Amino acid sequence: MAKKISAKARAAARKQRDKWKTKRWYTIRAPRHPWNYQNIGETIGESDEHIIGRIYEMTQQEFNGDFTKMHVMLRFRVSDTVGQDALTTFVGHHHQTNHIRRQIRRYRGKIDDVIDVVSQDGYLVRIKPLVITQKRVQTSVKQSIRAKMRDVLRGFVAKTTYDALQVAMLDGSLESEIQNQIKTIYPCRSVVIRKSQLLQEGVEMDQGPTLDEIHAEEARKEAEIKAKKAAALAEAMAEEEADDDEEEEEFEEEVVEEVAEDEQAPAETEAVEEEEPVEEASSDDVDFSSMTVAELKVLLKAAGKPVSGKKAELIERLQE
Repeated sequence: MAKKISAKARAAARKQRDKWKTKRWYTIRAPRHPWNYQNIGETIGESDEHIIGRIYEMTQQEFNGDFTKMHVMLRFRVSDTVGQDALTTFVGHHHQTNHIRRQIRRYRGKIDDVIDVVSQDGYLVRIKPLVITQKRVQTSVKQSIRAKMRDVLRGFVAKTTYDALQVAMLDGSLESEIQNQIKTIYPCRSVVIRKSQLLQEGVEMDQGPTLDEIHAEEARKEAEIKAKKAAALAEAMAEEEADDDEEEEEFEEEVVEEVAEDEQAPAETEAVEEEEPVEEASSDDVDFSSMTVAELKVLLKAAGKPVSGKKAELIERLQE
């Protein structure tokens, strides 16, 4: 038998608070510099403490519209909240595994490494470069390429802030710098930073617009979009009204023409009726004697009379 639910239990169940009603949406924003608090997504949570520390992943194609980097995954960690905005820190990126596997073939060489570097502003970053050579190479060549990559990366990052390092890793300038330095050792097919990871944060930079300025800019852009939509809608409606007016004018012209034709038709009919039919000439007024026999026979035949006989007889028949 099913257990009976007491009235107290039912009342407690009704009073139980729905957790989903207490949750709210947060707008996830990229770091202030160099990404100017770009809106990158949304997340839901009960309070600020619940969303701090969350990791949000997205492709680079979704981030900046670069279709050639649709295999690159970016990672952002929520570090603070301001109202409905969740502020993040860029904590690294990685290439998808299936893309890396497609680059490696039987007769090519693969050289990878793991390097920990410190930026100018004190950020400790772990970088994992990958080099694919045109053909297989010896171990000594791989060691030379690895050593050269470490020198290039440490020298580059030591003179660069973490914000500038993010841009260099995502736009390919750091990869181009590595390839230019190691191509003297052996020709390379491709050089990529297949993974990066932020290990320790350093000094935060205050460059870039404030969050209030970003909100004002977003509101201005939204107002411009609405104004453009309203203008386009008004223009479309004006064109439709103009087309309707032209159609009405054409219809009125057609109606006027039809009415004019109808008025003209009875007048012509009356004019035709007023014209008296031409009376046929009487047989007395015709000079049959000046006509030939053949012409007389034609007239007799038309009148349904006999056509035999002499000319005088034919004339008498016509005069009857």
